[in-house]
Amino acid sequence: MYQIKFCNFVPVRQKNTNMNRIKEALESKGIGQTELANRLGKTFNMVNLYATNKVQPPIPVLYRIADILKIDVRELLIPNKLDIK
Repeated sequence: MYQIKFCNFVPVRQKNTNMNRIKEALESKGIGQTELANRLGKTFNMVNLYATNKVQPPIPVLYRIADILKIDVRELLIPNKLDIK
């Protein structure tokens, strides 16, 4: 006799799932997600996932995005700590 086991996968929810500012940086530079996708050699869907914080780009890709936008890579990241005095 076979026993069937069911597994429930529950997505992990974080307080702040926004880890990057790619969408804001694109808007401020007047560059669309399609153009960024073409310049990165990625699909529009992948860039959209990056811009909507559903997937975080690998560090080398983040640096390429910063180079394309001509900004410091740190401008694409949301700080993990706030300097409160």
